[in-house]
Amino acid sequence: MTTYVTTNGRADIAQLVIAAQRGENEAFGQLYEQFERTVFAIALRRLGDFNEAQDHTQDVFVQAWAKICQLREPAAFAGWIRSITLRMAINRMVRRKPCMATDPADMEANTVESTTPLSLVLAGERRREVRDGLGRLKELDRETLEAFYVRGHSLLEMADEFDAPLGTIKRRLHVARKRMAKEVEPMAV
Repeated sequence: MTTYVTTNGRADIAQLVIAAQRGENEAFGQLYEQFERTVFAIALRRLGDFNEAQDHTQDVFVQAWAKICQLREPAAFAGWIRSITLRMAINRMVRRKPCMATDPADMEANTVESTTPLSLVLAGERRREVRDGLGRLKELDRETLEAFYVRGHSLLEMADEFDAPLGTIKRRLHVARKRMAKEVEPMAV
């Protein structure tokens, strides 16, 4: 195993990068040992989760190993690995789903049912009031509202059905809505 040590006892980063670019696994291993704590610290600060930061650290070094040949300035490895760490952390944060652990008993206790006996009774009364309101409307208003809301016809289909211009159908629908609102207004009060 080749070591790249300078006078201060640390490996020369530029020499390690050049060796790693030539395919020397040991050189990249030394880079890993030298920068693992830095990458982990950045990941932990960004992600806020110890286990996720550990996984992220591994992912960063896998990415760095795959892209080491793209680094043009070997002495800039420290900044390069930091930028990979930050970019990948941002991507990881954007892609992760929010995680909230909740006890099922708490969920059950705090869940509001959308359908209650009261809401079913009120919905039935509203339907009855709407039917009664439709019955009190003139035939043209009733047919216009039923075509649009009950049968789901488009304005163009209604224009064909009623043999009337599109603008006339829009006006009829608008007028019929207003008249219907007056018919069911007492129910709202």
